[in-house]
Formats: sequence, structure tokens, C-alpha cells
Amino acid sequence: MLRRFLSGAGLLVRGFGFWGRRPDLMLLGLIPAAIVFAIVLAALVALGIQLPAIVEWATPFAERWDAFWTASLRIAIAAVTFAGAVLLAAVTFTALTLAVGDPFYERIWRAVEVELGGDVPDRGAGFWRAAADAAALIGLGIVAALVVGLIGFVPVVGAVVAPVLGVVLSGWLLARELTARAFEARGISSTDRTALLRGQRSRMLGFGVATQLCFMVPLGAVVAMPAAVAGSTMLARGALDASERPGGSSPTPPSD
Repeated sequence: MLRRFLSGAGLLVRGFGFWGRRPDLMLLGLIPAAIVFAIVLAALVALGIQLPAIVEWATPFAERWDAFWTASLRIAIAAVTFAGAVLLAAVTFTALTLAVGDPFYERIWRAVEVELGGDVPDRGAGFWRAAADAAALIGLGIVAALVVGLIGFVPVVGAVVAPVLGVVLSGWLLARELTARAFEARGISSTDRTALLRGQRSRMLGFGVATQLCFMVPLGAVVAMPAAVAGSTMLARGALDASERPGGSSPTPPSD
């Protein structure tokens, strides 16, 4: 399992290697990432500035407590809230960037597909499919952020478990969304995609966690996004190739 996890993380490294082979396409991929990153960062900064006042407004009952316990509660609530916001920000960034930058990322996806060989679909899923996927991903991100927030309030372990769980959940969501393009371009349904990826869970998690950790580095999300698109294409193709080997589960052909 660990070997496959590290193999998945290595796919992101291979995605960065695509900078050396097709720098023109990768530079194009920076444009939508930079625009969306600026918007998401501004929202996080605004939340960070207003968060103390919001938490104080939400906890008037703590005013009667000892100053130490009042401060401890409010700091804990602020930390958990901001951790959930960061998780949601990462998912939102990915969803919006893939939707806004669909023409750019489709070119990166196609270049990777051609390099890997085999049959390459004539066209990607398109903007509206990307927009629908973005909305679904943001919805899942909200649910994940709420789960992380609730776990963060568990005494003692919550402060440690919540950030780790946040990285894992957001990484999984990122990997699932980033790999969608290669499957949807082939007309593979969400159900069949899940079946194809069932044997790639460790690699998906490794790729997703590595991507999420890069996104948490200042400006890392902008630089890593084109590499993540390239690496996720390799991950999806690995799942498709595995399904075609003896014993693999082939997807149901799309209906005409």
C-alpha cells in the first residue's frame, strides 16, 4: 500500500517533468490558476481578518467564563473554522480553475495522452461538463469541510486529527476531479469510473495528498496546477490500462 501511495505521489513529480517537455502548454495553464488563486486568496485573507470578530459574536456565552477558557475556546473555534475554510478553498480553487481554464487544460491533457500513446479521444468533455463537475466538487468540499470542522471540536485528538483528515479528504476529492477529464472524454460514466479507480485507491490518495500539500505552499497552487493536470492524466491512463489487462474490469461502453 505504501509503495502504491508513493507511486501516486510520484505521478505529480512526473507531471512537473512535463514542464521540461512542453513549457508552452504548461505556461498557458498558469493563467487561469493565477486568476482563481488571487480570488480565493483574497477570500481567505478577508475571512482571516474578520474571523476573531465573527467568533466573538458567535460565543457571547463565553464572556462569563474565566479569561483563559474564553480565549482557549475562541482560538479553537477560529482554528477549526479556518482549517475547514482552507480545505474548501483548495477544492473550490481546483473546481473553478478547471472550469475557467478548460481550453488550456484540455490542451495539456491531450498532449499527455498523445505522449502516452494509444487511442486518444477526438475532444474533451467540454466547458459545461467541467462547470457541472465544478459545482459537484464544491458541494462535496462543503460537506468535507463541515466534517473536518466537527471533528476538530473533539477534545484532545480533534486538533491533530482534523488537519490531517482535511488534507486526506481534500486530496481524495482533488484526485477524483482531476482524473475525470480522461474518463469523460471516453464517455465513461461516473459509476464505471468509480469501478475503474477501485484498484487505484492508494495511488489516487498518494497523488491527491501530494497535490494538496503543494497547494498549501504559497503560490504552490498556481505552479502545481498544470503539473497536476498532467499527472492526473497519467493516473487515469494507468487505471484504464490496468482494466484492459487479464483480470481487469473493463468499463461499460457508452450508449449511442
